[in-house]
Amino acid sequence: MRVASVHLDGFRNYEDFSADFDPGVNVIWGENAQGKTNLLEAIGFLSGARSHRARGDKELIAFQRDRGTITARAESRGREFLIEAHLARGARRKLFVNHVKLKTAGELAGIVQTVLFCPEDLALIKSGAAERRAFLDQAICQLRPRYAEALSQYHKLLEHKTRILRDWEKNPGLLEVLEDFNEAMARAGALVIHYRAHFVGKLAGRAAQIQREFSGAREELTLSYQTVRTVRDPLGPTVEIYEDLRRHQDSHGRAELEARSCLSGPHKDDLVAHINSQPARQFASQGQTRTAALSLKLAERELFQDDTGQWPILLLDDVLSELDAKRQDFVLGRITGGQVFITGCEAPQGEISRGKRLHIHQGKLVE
Repeated sequence: MRVASVHLDGFRNYEDFSADFDPGVNVIWGENAQGKTNLLEAIGFLSGARSHRARGDKELIAFQRDRGTITARAESRGREFLIEAHLARGARRKLFVNHVKLKTAGELAGIVQTVLFCPEDLALIKSGAAERRAFLDQAICQLRPRYAEALSQYHKLLEHKTRILRDWEKNPGLLEVLEDFNEAMARAGALVIHYRAHFVGKLAGRAAQIQREFSGAREELTLSYQTVRTVRDPLGPTVEIYEDLRRHQDSHGRAELEARSCLSGPHKDDLVAHINSQPARQFASQGQTRTAALSLKLAERELFQDDTGQWPILLLDDVLSELDAKRQDFVLGRITGGQVFITGCEAPQGEISRGKRLHIHQGKLVE
């Protein structure tokens, strides 16, 4: 799996940009605020029409432009693909593969899969539960289209239910449809929990192995999935998870009306990490935290390869400069195989300089 080339027209600070990429390591370097991360963002967009830092498509379009386009040639599963993303202010995006319009953005995940590691991820262990849920969701959506559908449905239902709970005193008639939303949320939520639990089960074993190697067998990383307390077995049949969610909804019905917010469901899930049996969020050192975050991302990458037989495209956004020499060496030694994009402020030196170098200045490729 690789992106062979990309053309950007009106995307972020790229007015008209084209580049070809190496199937191995690609080092994108230049001073700050020149567009290095924007280029990585465009490549990441190919895996599901999502940005890791934009709240909407309009933020991706260049200033004083009404439209922006990403066009890329990719190779996956022994086939070649032409991927096009057309973005417009005030209009829905349009996605095409080999000139055929896609019905959903999730169809892109079957072609290109990416794993992104950026400086913010170094705090993944210490961050709040929302950041760890986003980590799980981003990974599983690329591997399991059914999960992406269930998650999207759940979020829409949650938004509607939240409005009902917020406004029911002014409009008591809204309570007549509350039970319908509870029913639908429990069905979608059961699928969300089922997929998350199975992914965490696989992730835990691989991440623990990486952390062990990383620390010279001094640190034992354990991961556990924390979901709605009435769910007896998150790995069990979805029909049982659904029943457990319904029981939790019933017990929290009055509390939700009083709080005017949704207190029951997988939107409160967490991925809990322990290092040497101690809660990592409270007790891990800065070094342990960074090592554990690295272990999560490298484990995610390896799980993709296990599942699909192909390495996902790895995007390292200015993260090596945040690591000490030992951690840099470990990461570089672990990412052999597959296509890799690495950004940095300085021209690559040493081992990393063997890859293709792309010098970016003011949204242009410096030859």
